[in-house]
Formats: sequence, C-alpha cells, structure tokens
Amino acid sequence: MMAQPYNRPLSAVEMPRAGGISTMMRLPFAASPEGLGACFIGIPLDTGTSNRSGTRLGPRQIRAESVMIRPYNSATRAAPFDSIQVADLGDVAVNNYNLPATVDIIEAFYRPVVDEGVVPISLGGDHTISYPILKALSRKHGPLAMIHVDAHADVADRMFGEPIAHGTPFRRAVEGGCLQTDAVFQIGLRGSANTLEDYDWAHKQGFTAIRAEQCWGQSLVGLMEGIRQRIGDRKVYLSFDIDGIDPAFAPGTGTPEIGGLTVPQALEIIRGCRGLNLVGADIVEVSPPYDPFGTTAYTAANLAFEMLCVLPKVAYL
Repeated sequence: MMAQPYNRPLSAVEMPRAGGISTMMRLPFAASPEGLGACFIGIPLDTGTSNRSGTRLGPRQIRAESVMIRPYNSATRAAPFDSIQVADLGDVAVNNYNLPATVDIIEAFYRPVVDEGVVPISLGGDHTISYPILKALSRKHGPLAMIHVDAHADVADRMFGEPIAHGTPFRRAVEGGCLQTDAVFQIGLRGSANTLEDYDWAHKQGFTAIRAEQCWGQSLVGLMEGIRQRIGDRKVYLSFDIDGIDPAFAPGTGTPEIGGLTVPQALEIIRGCRGLNLVGADIVEVSPPYDPFGTTAYTAANLAFEMLCVLPKVAYL
C-alpha cells in the first residue's frame, strides 16, 4: 500500500492567492492531531492585554498574510512538507469574558495535541497564551528550557491585581514547575519599567537576559551558537513576541518599544534554533488594527514558517 503523501500548502497554480479557505499557508484543516508531526493553532485572545487590544484578530490576519509563503525555505533549504505531516488545527474557542477559565480551556485543547507527540506552533493572541501551553507541554515532557524573544520579561507577579495577564506568564510558569530556570534565555528586553524588581526576580531564578542594546548593530549567529551549547539536548520551547522586533518593522502590536531587534536578527534567532529539541513554539502579540498594511502579520507568518523549518524531524535538501 502506498504511503499517504504529506500535506502541502495549496499552490497558487491550483487556487489564486486571494482565494481558498484561510488556513495557515493554505494547508489542510484537521479536526484531530492524529497522524501529524506538527500543527498550527490559533488562539484569538486579547483579554490579557494592558494597553492596545486587537490581538484576538492576530491569528486570522497571520493566516491571511501567509498565502505568500511557499513550501521550501530557499535560504536554509529546509523542506518541512517533504518530511513531516503538517496541518492547521484551527482556533481554540477561548472565553473572552473570563481569562482564568481561558487558561484552562487552552491547556485542555493542547493536551491531546501534546499527548499525540505533535509539535504545536501557536498563533496569538496575547502573551498570556504561553502559560497554558507550557503547562500542557511540561505535563508530558517535564520542565522545559525556553528561548523567549520580547521587549518585556513578562514575569510580573500581578497586573492590576490579577495573577493572569500578558505580563505574568513566565512567573506563573516558573511557579508551576514548567521551566528549567537555568536554561531560560530572554532576548531583546528593553524600554522603561514600572519596577526593576521583576528583572531582579528573573535573574535570581537563573534566567539569562540579553538586552536589545547588546544586540544593536551585530549578527546574532554567535549568540545562538552559545545558547544551543548551553541548552544541549534538553527539550525547549520558543516564544516570540512580535514586539521584540522594533516597531519600525512591526508596528502592529499593543505595547511597542523603540530600539528593538531587526527582522534579519529575528531570522537569525529562529534559524539558530536548528539542532535544538524544540517541542513547541509561538508567535504572539500581533495586533492588526495598528498596522493597516499587514506588514506585522506578514512578518509573523514568515517567522512561524521559519519555526516550522527548524523542528527536529524536518529534512534539508
């Protein structure tokens, strides 16, 4: 019996890019993770935002902008659709009126995905989503290493008195035993702060902070070589907040900070994850209302594809 071929993005030869159902890269929609090696999942959430809302519209816009992405990575020669089965699992039906309940809903959605051995690449949504995803992943894999790209550390204890918000996910993840704190790397931190205590707390946990100022004007290939060596064969999660990139290049986000990373540096970070044992990744905080040209969502769509290209079982031609 002939093996079932791998899913492939719908070609523009088969359907014009402006047509077809809006899935990530125009991949097939799957109602179940069974048989998949990796998947895209949308989480249309902005209840956890603290400034400009709109990230609930992020997954839909990222998918819409992904129509330009083709199956092969011409820079790295990665061929994900020749080597693993990939599909779009649609969106988590979040409760936009109850954020703590939504954390439970997201974790419950991800558990069968993780149990099936599928690597989820998540389209946010605000950064709150990383906490329940990490809960689901660490339940199967144990505490994870993490590479976190962001303007903000997201380790606050409370926001407006609430323990769950887009500025608290990694404090909660540490408390929940989801992270190996000596293998957490935060890249691109910058901007003003309400307090320096949060940064001090992260340092005391063992987090490594690479501030944006340390990245200005240089390639990050060497930085990623060092991070790969320190992580080794540990299972790792990649969380990429689009506001890690300077708002000159990615203005469509809720809490922009000047002096951020460039898009080539973002590519160097993700491509530098090749060889790591990635068990999940996310791209978050895309807020389409603040970028009418779609540049931010288009950038996010390409970064999500780059994440797919560095998963452990992806072949290179």
